Amino acid sequence: MSDSLHTHKPEADHDHSHKFQPAHKHEHGGPGDSCCSAKVAAPSLIKLNETPTANSRLSSFRIEAMDCPTEQTLIQNKLGKLAGVQQLEFNLINRVLGVTHDLPGTAPIIDAIKSLGMQAEPLEQGVEAPAPAPVKKPWWPLALSGLGALVAEVIHFTSAAPNWVVAVIALVSILSGGLATYKKGWIALKNLNLNINALMSIAVTGAILIGQWPEAAMVMFLFTVAELIEAKSLDRARNAISGLMQMAPEQATVLQADGRWIAQNVKSIELGARVRVRPGERIGLDGEVVSGSSTINQAPITGESLPVEKTVGDKVFAGTINQAGSLEYAVTAEANHSTLARIIHAVEQAQGARAPTQRFVDRFSKIYTPAVFVLALAVAVIPPLFMNALWFDWIYRALVLLVVACPCALVISTPVTIVSGLAAAARKGILVKGGVYLEGGYKLDYLALDKTGTITHGKPVQTDYLELDPKADASVPAIAAALAGRSDHPVSLAIANAAVDKKHPLLIVDNFEALAGRGVRGDINGQTYHLGNHRLVEDLNLCSPELEETLFALEKQGKSVVLLLDSSGPLALFAVADTVKESSREAIQQLHDLGIKTLMLTGDNFYTAEAIAAQVGIDQAQGDLLPSDKLQAIEALYAQGHNVGMVGDGINDAPALARAEIGFAMAAAGTDTAIETADVALMDDDLRKIPTFIRLSRQTSSILKQNIALALVIKAIFLGVTFAGLATMWMAVFADMGVSLLVVFNGLRLLRK
Repeated sequence: MSDSLHTHKPEADHDHSHKFQPAHKHEHGGPGDSCCSAKVAAPSLIKLNETPTANSRLSSFRIEAMDCPTEQTLIQNKLGKLAGVQQLEFNLINRVLGVTHDLPGTAPIIDAIKSLGMQAEPLEQGVEAPAPAPVKKPWWPLALSGLGALVAEVIHFTSAAPNWVVAVIALVSILSGGLATYKKGWIALKNLNLNINALMSIAVTGAILIGQWPEAAMVMFLFTVAELIEAKSLDRARNAISGLMQMAPEQATVLQADGRWIAQNVKSIELGARVRVRPGERIGLDGEVVSGSSTINQAPITGESLPVEKTVGDKVFAGTINQAGSLEYAVTAEANHSTLARIIHAVEQAQGARAPTQRFVDRFSKIYTPAVFVLALAVAVIPPLFMNALWFDWIYRALVLLVVACPCALVISTPVTIVSGLAAAARKGILVKGGVYLEGGYKLDYLALDKTGTITHGKPVQTDYLELDPKADASVPAIAAALAGRSDHPVSLAIANAAVDKKHPLLIVDNFEALAGRGVRGDINGQTYHLGNHRLVEDLNLCSPELEETLFALEKQGKSVVLLLDSSGPLALFAVADTVKESSREAIQQLHDLGIKTLMLTGDNFYTAEAIAAQVGIDQAQGDLLPSDKLQAIEALYAQGHNVGMVGDGINDAPALARAEIGFAMAAAGTDTAIETADVALMDDDLRKIPTFIRLSRQTSSILKQNIALALVIKAIFLGVTFAGLATMWMAVFADMGVSLLVVFNGLRLLRK
């Protein structure tokens, strides 16, 4: 077992590839032509053709209009043609663009973005970008648009006024509600990008050209309303991530050099500063308790349901809640590097590792949208030219086709679901490092687990005490404790700690000597005693068949046996074992209920492995394993056709963790290495979070499939209705808006779990 949870897995282009598994690399998908409502995509790194040089530098820009993949695609295509630009990193949550380039200045970048109708505000390097302010738009243009569309429809239906009056009213409606859509659509068309704004602009313009003024107005109004509703709905998923940032307070009470306690902004507090937190307050920074004791609600970080006792020397985390007493702690991490800050950063980055379904949908939409446009063009032209059909009818059907075939619902179905799943997992203390892992967890059918620190506590304790000499008196445990206390071996310390717990008297040891590989020797009250293992007993020729049988029985249970001896023979026997966590048994049972088989991999001996596996119900156990042996065990399961996950907490588990389909790091709270490199980091040491993750993964996968099927089936049905001439444009907008909202709300269900 080690303090380090993983070796570092190199990441290129956020692909989260596995160092020991090159054939199993997770590809990073490019951005798709999604609708503007998909405001939940996150930081994604796009490498362009040019390679960064020694002169390359990173420039960051706040772009308020960049909040969805539509703008991301436009910017990527535009800057991708700019010489000197090498990499782009999009953070759509904070509307920040990072550009790696070797240009002499940023003016060409700003001008290129300005040509897309967006303003790029340079950000100072090293300064965290503030959260984007909510954009408030006046309500009256949308109200005027709706009123105009309704009036135009009524006048047209009742013939209450000439057609030119209907046209004027409809035009006012279109311009008041759809001017932004037209502007975005024109920019997209200029850049040869057929996104939703371009398709809607073409459809509305086509309706105007064939004289369908009322319908054109109603379509634009309904589309604008649909965009607004989707944006509000998607904000819930977006806020689930950004809401994590609100858990840490903005200020903390800090001890000054003159002895005063003053409230300071947490971002200005330095390492080592002494901070006081009162009952009921949130802890502002990571630290180590230096005074006081209390119970802390750590649920925001670790997902633990019960408060945790904290006293001097214990760690506390930013964002957790002090419940009982007053505490003082020394700051161990600055605000931008606290455990909470790293969780937020990891979740944001996780959204950039696109799930397989999301990559498929992105690729599909790139082909689907141009194909639909070509099909609509064919529907408008071929029947009138070759089948003597009416131009008006088939042009109208082509416009309806453009509206209904919009890939909006299809594209937003995946990011909403993935973000909701990531946020739901984070609330439970499960940090998932990408949608690829959240979606892939449902495939696991075998889970390999390390023993020490994963299934067991990793701290040996005395489990048995047996007197072997009837003449031995009550001082025997105190004698053993005195000898054991002079050793730093974990087994010896367990015996010494047990004596302290039972308040045995402290005895003085003279002529102490460590016997390598066997135990220790020392004089107490003028009498020489030995404390050691089975080998020491044999070396002293003090073993017997009865003792051999007793030792073998205990060792078969996975216990380490230590004996206290004097010159006449063994006085007492002490058995020490690493105890099993109570949560381990329940976790293994839950995994079995989910149909997942379990395998324990440990460096301990075979008997210990078998004993611990039997206690918790693990299917198989392998002992005496080196790190390379654990890797081979994972490889063997792969060769049998299994999808394997690996759970561990030590550097010796790193090769197996890297090779597994998903590597789970235990007890990651406060540990940089685990949070930065694990596929899934469990913020405490509760194995029950793994069945929770697998259930969440299965539900996420199910919802993704439901959303895609729902979007495609409804569109297929409506396409048939369109070809039959039974659909209207406003019906098409309703259908598209309805299925988009359905997939959004279906994805958001994960947040309620």
